[in-house]
This record gives sequence, structure tokens and C-alpha cells, in this order.
Amino acid sequence: MDTSFEEAGAAASGPEPTDPPAADATTGAVATDTVAADAIAASAAPTEAPAPAAVPNPSTAPDAVTATSPSVTEAATAATSTGEAAEATETSETAGSAATAAAGAPADAASAAPPVPRPAAAPASLSPSRAGDFMQCPLLYRFRVIDRLPEKPSEAATRGTLVHAVLERLFDAPAGERTAPRARALVPGQWDRLRESRPELAELFADDPDGQRLARWLGEAERLVERWFTLEDPTRLEPAERELFVEAELESGPRLRGIIDRVDVAPTGEVRIVDYKTGKAPRPEYAEGALFQMKFYALVVWRLKGVVPRRLQLVYLGSGEVRTYDPVLADLERVERRLRALWDAICEATESGEWRPRPTKLCGWCDHQAHCPEFGGTPPPYPLPVRARESGGVPQGRMGAD
Repeated sequence: MDTSFEEAGAAASGPEPTDPPAADATTGAVATDTVAADAIAASAAPTEAPAPAAVPNPSTAPDAVTATSPSVTEAATAATSTGEAAEATETSETAGSAATAAAGAPADAASAAPPVPRPAAAPASLSPSRAGDFMQCPLLYRFRVIDRLPEKPSEAATRGTLVHAVLERLFDAPAGERTAPRARALVPGQWDRLRESRPELAELFADDPDGQRLARWLGEAERLVERWFTLEDPTRLEPAERELFVEAELESGPRLRGIIDRVDVAPTGEVRIVDYKTGKAPRPEYAEGALFQMKFYALVVWRLKGVVPRRLQLVYLGSGEVRTYDPVLADLERVERRLRALWDAICEATESGEWRPRPTKLCGWCDHQAHCPEFGGTPPPYPLPVRARESGGVPQGRMGAD
């Protein structure tokens, strides 16, 4: 068994979460593996791989991971050149990670004016978070991707963005200076930059005149950052990439895109994809949702460079756990078939205008209840052309008027 990545840190066994599965603070992906259409279920493999296991505590660690292989770095250079423009024109796909990047940018760059709302357009690409939206609730996907309805910032999601920015910026320092005190000291400055790049975040603490709630919130972010040092040792890591934008277009399928938190390349050239989660590790019945996101990234890397990542690693700061999965080519082929079927279902809904809600216990956290028929609401008028049925009639069950 390969052990070239095991120096990443010990996995402390944390408490099992008691809260229902919630959207990840950065990507918005939901830890659930429900299926949105019969076509998706038919295309999925009959059995899924087992949930990722916790990493054992490595008392003796091999040499540090170094960025010695150009395989992923070269792909990053090509992808990033188009990624910056793509993010500017499709903010709903990468809002959380774009904010993370802005939080780490110079203050003058972070102070740029907010983007102008764009007119409605048919979906052109698919990210892990938007795929998760459609599988959770097709109507939620429509609200976020086509209608682009605004959503209030949340303390949990914003804290996740802040923690991601701190962990990314920490690697700017020399290896010996990547300490917990230095990381904690980065939190206030990264919060200032995040607020400058996203003025709407001011409303989070508008009712906190004495600053006590803000101080507690920043303290929670500092504790999450500090916990990371019990799981990984940044003095022994030299990431090949951080906040890496990747994009690949499937033949006769969607353009896949996303932002990977960290890419490590071992001296042997093997690739590890790492994702930080500021929440707790999910229960086994919800674990496949987070693993789906990682397999999505692995598929994009494979399609870009023909390399199957050696390891997928999820770092759960909320519960102090590291979970890993070592994919094989068959895993990525199954994910690709599933994404093709998912994209077919999205295209069908886009053309027909039929976006059905799927009620779950996650509805209680949804910002769009006022527009959802399940809560007595009415969706906004559908902004795209609708394909008539062969008989010439209008599809039944369409959400909203023309």
C-alpha cells in the first residue's frame, strides 16, 4: 500500500454530528446522495464504493509531499487562464471560492465593485455544488442558476470562506513559519479583506453594536484554523496548487468546472486532492454526497491530464477528522456516466420549463420558501423560451409564467 501521503496528519475521532446535513460552507454542496431523475438512477452503478475511512494516526511519517511533478501544474496554468474569465461570467457556480480568493487578494483588488447582475441564460456548465443542487431539488437549481435569486449571507458559510482563505494564505510563509499562532493572526486581516470584497457581509453583524457576537464568531474561526494543525502538518507540505480552478468538457456532455482547495504531488508523481470542510463529518448515510464532490474533481483531473488521482482527502475541521478514498478508473467512469445523465435531465428541464420541487428536511434552511409551491409560494416568471410539446401544447407543471 502506498504511504507517500500519510504524513498529512493524524485523524482525531470526533463526535458524530447531530444536526441534519447542511450545505458545505464554501461550495454549497449538500451531503446527500438523492437522485433527481429516473435517467440518473438508471445510469448510476448498481453499487457504490464504501464510504471513505478515517485516516489512522501515523506516528512515523515519510518525507514531506513536494510539488515535483508538472502534470497537474501544467493543467492548472491552462485552466486558470480561462477560469478567471469563466468565474466572472458565471458567479453562481463559484461564488464561495471566488470570495475566498478575493479574501486573500490585495486590498485594492478586493475593493472592486460588485458584479452587475447578468440576464438569464441556459446552463452552460456543471460544478459539484450545482450538481448537488439539482439532485437535492431541481427547483432549487433553477432558482440559483437560471433565476439567480439572491440569498442572504450566513455566518456558517462566511466562516467557511474565511477559514479557507486563512489556510490558503498560510502557505505563502516559509515552511518553518507555518505555525498555529501565525495562522490565528491571519484571521482578522482576512476578515477585513473579505468584507471589502463583499459589502453585503456587513449585514451579518449589523445588530451587534458592541461587537461581542462578531468576537465570538471570529474566535470560532480561529479555533477551526487551530484544529487543522492537529490533522495536518503544514511544515511538511508544499502544495502543488491552492484554490485551483479546473475545467474540462466531456464529449457530447457538459463542461465540468470547479475549484480544488489543494493539490499535493508526491515525489513519485502521485496526486492527492484535498478539500477542507468547516463542518462535522457526516454520518455514513450522507458520506457519499461529499465523496461525490471529490470524485467529480478527480474526473476533471483525469480528463485534463489522463492521470487518476491517487488519493481523495476530506479534512473535517468541525469534528477533527480526516477521511480518504483511493479512486480507481472505474469510479471515475461511473461518475462520468452519472453526470452525463444528470446533464441530460437538466437540459430537458431547461427546455420544458418543468422544475419540480423535492421536499426534504433541508427545506427548512432554504432561502427561497417564498417562491416555492411547497410553501404556498409562486416561482418568478420563467425567463427562458419553453419548448412546446409535439402536440403543440404547453408542458404541464411548468414553474412560472412566460
